[in-house]
Amino acid sequence: MKSFYLTDTGRVRSHNEDSVTIVKNATGEHLMIVADGMGGHRAGEVASSMVVTQIGTRFAETQTLGSKIDAVNWLKENIDEVNDNILKYGEENPDSQGLGTTVVMALLTKEFLMFVNIGDSSGYVLKDKKLHKITKEHTLVNFLVDTGELTAEEAVNHPKKNVLMKALGAGEKVDADIFDVDPNIDAIMLCSDGLTNMLTKDQIEAVLVEDDINSEEKLIKLIKKCNSRGGTDNISIAYLVKENGDSSDN
Repeated sequence: MKSFYLTDTGRVRSHNEDSVTIVKNATGEHLMIVADGMGGHRAGEVASSMVVTQIGTRFAETQTLGSKIDAVNWLKENIDEVNDNILKYGEENPDSQGLGTTVVMALLTKEFLMFVNIGDSSGYVLKDKKLHKITKEHTLVNFLVDTGELTAEEAVNHPKKNVLMKALGAGEKVDADIFDVDPNIDAIMLCSDGLTNMLTKDQIEAVLVEDDINSEEKLIKLIKKCNSRGGTDNISIAYLVKENGDSSDN
């Protein structure tokens, strides 16, 4: 597997509140993380950095996360711990009260692939030149779509489309969605909503399946496309791709 990740401030924001990483542990398991922070006085970048640094560092120090059940427990424990740390930081730094962050993660081992998300950052798999969305955004608009109060078409340009129902740092209890996914895929992509608010899934797919540019160039092209459309938010992408000759346990 080959991994690439990029983050860009965009064309409107004065600083970048996203954090992104891809970490490999001693047995070749991969953990991908994208976090999109929020809060005044640059507190958003503090929250997102706490998630990526704390969980990423701890994962890098592990030999293996073990079984699927062990992995779920590890992910939940570390999410709960970093959520507590974000809340504590807000209490100790009054200027940063209200800080928080979304998070989307993908864990790929020899036996399984798992996605975790809280908030509106997104996770996808690419298989047979088709991009498939795995996660679901925890937004007010999505909730209204689920309850039948909005149509999917009405949701696209709704003025409250970015109002979150869940985020790390929003409360003492955090309930992450966990998805068990077939690991027989060609690539995994995580991103902040700075990408998905600018480009449709079909537009992202069209870039990822191009044959004449490499994976890093694809991420650069996606970010350039977002910025050419206004770049209204920070843009972060993590991409793990199976290269020719790779097997799923590389």
